[in-house]
Amino acid sequence: MRHRPSDWALLLALTALWGSAFMLTKVALAGIPPGWVVTGRLALAAALLLPLAAWRGALLPRDRRAWVFFALIAVLGNVLPFWLISWGQRGIDSGLAGILMAVMPLAVLALAHLFIPGEGLTRRRLAGFALGFVGVAVLFGPEALAEGFQAPGSGAPGTLLAMLAVLAGALCYAVSAILARLRPAHGALPTAALVTLLAAGLSLPLALAWEPLPTQLPGWGAISAVAALGVFATATAAVVYFRLIAAAGPSFAAQLNYLIPPWAVAMGILFLGESPRPHHLYGLGLILAGVLVAATGAVASRPRG
Repeated sequence: MRHRPSDWALLLALTALWGSAFMLTKVALAGIPPGWVVTGRLALAAALLLPLAAWRGALLPRDRRAWVFFALIAVLGNVLPFWLISWGQRGIDSGLAGILMAVMPLAVLALAHLFIPGEGLTRRRLAGFALGFVGVAVLFGPEALAEGFQAPGSGAPGTLLAMLAVLAGALCYAVSAILARLRPAHGALPTAALVTLLAAGLSLPLALAWEPLPTQLPGWGAISAVAALGVFATATAAVVYFRLIAAAGPSFAAQLNYLIPPWAVAMGILFLGESPRPHHLYGLGLILAGVLVAATGAVASRPRG
């Protein structure tokens, strides 16, 4: 199938939107606690998506089962991974967080084997999964073990705990991808709007209970980063993603798995002065090679930030 220039434009736009989320989150965390970064981006995205869905004449689902899936996707595809990734980025660079997202499609393969008919683990997929697992081991390296669970002299998590938190966020995205495939049929835009609204409603009480409000007004850099996360990395990205799926299909969209991690690394280098360690890049290469080996018939996934 030949793809139009507009398909490639949508793919590159989505790479930029989701790949930049890690850098924006790091900027926002400089002045705003993680829970409020997450709540702010979700609330803003919901405020944008709901009027758009209403304008398109979207109807609320009447099926109770659909609402159960929406709630699960809100928790496992938005609230929990956003919190885990934002909290973990207090202890690691934004580029490393983006690299860790590369494990998501491999996790989707394993889950699809259990829950999606016709998506069994072939020898090729098992080989890709094993190669990706080696890449994760290389990615962590001895430094993460040495730096441990608590950063010395600060309340931030140590490298090992931070990486585990971000990795758990990637696994949440994998579970959410399976749930999205199993959900009852409903329009893409209203699904995104309702899921985001539910996620914002769940994140707010968590932030009120566990995250102290900033004692002083955050700087404009942090506020602008949260606004960009809500408008671009969450709301706009959802619309672009569904347009890409409709126009080019899920197999074409699956190329995001290869594009987003390097983009996240580049954004960290260009705007935050980050310097990825060599074994981080080696690990990324092995993980992406594993995804490539297992790519035949793989589930399309969304490696977001």
